[in-house]
Amino acid sequence: MLEELGTYDPRVPDTDARAILKADRIDYWLSVGAQPSEACAVLIKKYGTNGTHVAAQKAALERMAQPKPVPDPGEPASLPKPKARKGAAAETENGAPAGEAEPVAAGVESSEGTAE
Repeated sequence: MLEELGTYDPRVPDTDARAILKADRIDYWLSVGAQPSEACAVLIKKYGTNGTHVAAQKAALERMAQPKPVPDPGEPASLPKPKARKGAAAETENGAPAGEAEPVAAGVESSEGTAE
C-alpha cells in the first residue's frame, strides 16, 4: 500500500517552501514502525511536527501566497509604418491597383462565318 505523505518541488525558488508534508500521517506511520529513507528523514527532521524549520516554512508559504507585483506595461511601442513603393499606391483608370493586369481573353476565335 502506498500513501502520499507530502510533496517536494525543487523548482520553488524559496527553499523552505519546497517541501509540504502531512505531519499527522507521518507521525502515524513512524509510530507503527515505518522507516523513512535518508532523504525523507532529513525532510521530516526539518519540516515534520517538531521540525527545525517549521516557522521558516510557514513564513515562506505566506510570502508565496502573496500576489506578485506586476509592473505597469506603459504605452505600447509603435513600429515604423512601412513605406509605400512609388507604383504600388497608384491605381489604373478601371480602379484596379497598378501592377495587376486586366484579364485578357485567350485567342479563341469564333468560326461562325467560315465553312470549310
